[in-house]
Amino acid sequence: MCGHPAGVLLDAGRGAELLVVGSRGHGGFAGALLGSVSQHLVQHAACPVVVIRGSADAPPPASAT
Repeated sequence: MCGHPAGVLLDAGRGAELLVVGSRGHGGFAGALLGSVSQHLVQHAACPVVVIRGSADAPPPASAT
């Protein structure tokens, strides 16, 4: 799938009972805020959205390298 991440996730989650996404924290106050994609999903998804925040100290997942 190609496109803006929020739109792709909304399309992929159509008909889902729950949408779970991750959010990479940046620490401090900035880490307390949702990213733009997470914010868009929370506002526009047709189902409940759970945003899982990672630790700012945690290494990135292997697929991100």
